[in-house]
Amino acid sequence: MDAPLPLILAALFAAGAIVAPRARLRAWSTLGALVLAPILLISDIWDTEQVRPLRDHPSLAVVGVVLGLAALAALAVWFDRTPSAFPLCAAAAIPFRIPISSGGSTSNLLVPLYVVVGAGALAYAIPRIAGERGDERERPATMLEWLLAGTIVLYALQAWYSKDFDKALENAVFFYVPFALLFALLARITWSRKLMVQVLTVLSVLALAFACIGFVEYATRHLFLNPKVIASNQFESYFRVNSLFFDPNIYGRFLAIVMIGLAAVLIWASRPRDIWTVTLVLAVLMAGLVLTLSQSSFAALLLGLLVLAGARWSPRWAVGVGVAALVVGAIFIVAAPSSIRLDLNSSKGADTATSGRYDLLKGGINLFGDKPLKGYGSGAFSRAYRHAERGSSAEKAVSASHTIPITVAAEQGLPGLLVYIWLLVAAFLALLRGVRGDPVRAAIAAAFIALVLHTWSYASFLEDPLTWALLGTGLALSLVPRRRRRPEAPPVPATA
Repeated sequence: MDAPLPLILAALFAAGAIVAPRARLRAWSTLGALVLAPILLISDIWDTEQVRPLRDHPSLAVVGVVLGLAALAALAVWFDRTPSAFPLCAAAAIPFRIPISSGGSTSNLLVPLYVVVGAGALAYAIPRIAGERGDERERPATMLEWLLAGTIVLYALQAWYSKDFDKALENAVFFYVPFALLFALLARITWSRKLMVQVLTVLSVLALAFACIGFVEYATRHLFLNPKVIASNQFESYFRVNSLFFDPNIYGRFLAIVMIGLAAVLIWASRPRDIWTVTLVLAVLMAGLVLTLSQSSFAALLLGLLVLAGARWSPRWAVGVGVAALVVGAIFIVAAPSSIRLDLNSSKGADTATSGRYDLLKGGINLFGDKPLKGYGSGAFSRAYRHAERGSSAEKAVSASHTIPITVAAEQGLPGLLVYIWLLVAAFLALLRGVRGDPVRAAIAAAFIALVLHTWSYASFLEDPLTWALLGTGLALSLVPRRRRRPEAPPVPATA
């Protein structure tokens, strides 16, 4: 069987886990995606140096698989008995990427999150396949869910003619398929205010810990991860920290998302103790964000705060402030371009001011112009850009365009671009509808909108588990009808 066919099958399983109409069919789809994705990955890299230790020591590989499955089963039993444990464990695992060295190369994998998603998938699928939970009919899939399912399947289909099929396969099995299961599980949790507070508490504790590690990195001028950032700091006048993340911008994105959630607590809080506690935590995280020097993260944070302000007070006021800020920024750039090292008369100056993104954007637009109907195939941006821009540096060629719409347009052409735009519209409608006066839903909507802005300057949209987690949680909350406020009881006379 050709390699793309199993990938398409895995994508169909993942899509079924999201939109299948009956519980048992959804359970089988979940289990199929859970089993097929790692098989695809192992079969693809089996002859490479990365798995040579496993080939040379098959007995150890078998022991590792058995122990891993046992741990997965134990965790699945816990999730089945305690449903609230799954979102808490997912929140705790979502930022951690484990560097795994093998065959002379190092990969940073979301291993803890994969374990949690795998256990959660088993906890959902096995009882329904065994008939313990019946074959109840699932609620009808929303437009957002159909679009997410369609995005996964379209990505797999366009991997068929991709100029870099291996990259498309890696993206599918490392990101799209497991994160689709994460979304499906979170979208069907019965969320309570208490559970949301617990999840935010877990994320806040992690963010504080990461910020403290960032402070240590800045004080010692020593980074723990990513040789590229370490080398960059040696040749620049500034010093960027990335804590335990592999990239300062991804670290900044995580801090910004957590800060938006805490800001929602702050502007809706009424008790002085809550106000002072959240303010202190925000001050520490803001200091950590400053040390990342991530402009995209700062922009995402500001946009998220504007969305929160609109949900809490006045949408018109928030939009007005945002437009005014854009106008002031544009005037500043035109009046003093040298302050940001921008030469308006030179493309080289624009490329320098945008840290090399200008050339990548221009190259991506040219790639879309070459093949607007179908693109170069899923995951093919790097290879297609390298081939088209033969004079470009290898450093630029190995990255995406750093702007998700451009990457999607170059790789997937008009079909992918239209589905991406439709997906954003559906997500905004689902998350923003009825957020006025609801701090939980407002925080999730603001965080997602901030993340979308971040992806326009640093990529990683559906490749980031935060995207799927915010969409799944926000969708679940949007489908719960608001309770009508009960009329207040009349005051009891003092004599009573």
